[in-house]
Amino acid sequence: MLLQILVNALALGASYALLALGFVLILNATASVNFAHGDMVMAGGYVGIALSSLLAVPGILLLPLVVLAMAVFGFLLSWLAYFPLRDRPPVSVFISTIALGIVLQNSSNAINGAEPRKGPALFADGSLVMGPVVVGQQALAIIAAATVLIVAQHMLLNRTSLGRKLRATAQDRQMAEAVGIRVNRMIALTFALGSGLAGAAGLMLANTFFVSPTDGTNYIIKAYIAVTIGGWGSLTGAVCGALIIAMFEVLLPSLPVLVRGIDALSPWMFTQTTSTILLYLCLLAIMFLRPQGLFGEAVQRRV
Repeated sequence: MLLQILVNALALGASYALLALGFVLILNATASVNFAHGDMVMAGGYVGIALSSLLAVPGILLLPLVVLAMAVFGFLLSWLAYFPLRDRPPVSVFISTIALGIVLQNSSNAINGAEPRKGPALFADGSLVMGPVVVGQQALAIIAAATVLIVAQHMLLNRTSLGRKLRATAQDRQMAEAVGIRVNRMIALTFALGSGLAGAAGLMLANTFFVSPTDGTNYIIKAYIAVTIGGWGSLTGAVCGALIIAMFEVLLPSLPVLVRGIDALSPWMFTQTTSTILLYLCLLAIMFLRPQGLFGEAVQRRV
């Protein structure tokens, strides 16, 4: 039972990690928060549902198509919401991404309706039985797929010429431009990469937690919490922050299953509401005791 709960927590954390990584990549490249990023997760879930109605294949085969579709959308978003306003006060970019997120929410509501819908499973909705241990196949598939995407993102940024250009643009835009890097292209590609990761997270989350047009607000808050816990602008911190969020959301409500009779002491303590309260208390403690986050800030400016 403990292993099953840990796998579920890791699967949720892996999905949140993709969301947080995309958020941080765009933050580092632009020094601005893309408030439409959570809506990209929502849109990725709906794109997966639309593709599954057209192609009778497992979700794992739809994943590259969802990533590609959301990457294209992210590329377009950069030219709609960022580049026209980048030389204006930062609040202009914030408002433009908020406005685009609202457009996405209402468009999804008009097209798909307000009712939550279930996304396709990556492989199957069944369970894998290994003796006394029963583990959901979807959770294992999410962990495997997210790991591949996170490793691929790491290899891209650290082992390729394109990755070095992306990092140079994020670290010092003026210097990158001075040595001949096409900065605008790198920023647009960063939007594409970040949105693609968000879309992948949306496909993974839509099967277990369903998807509705208003989900974007919840996901952008999760991304914000993850990067604040891990360290503003830190990629490693974003992953760890995402895993911490998942541990709060999965492990605490599961304690009565692991420890018999513990819920009789204080039944109200082991609920999703209480786990959310404790998560935010943990966030406040980190902000007071270590405001730079667990891994330190890679971007020395809070937005």
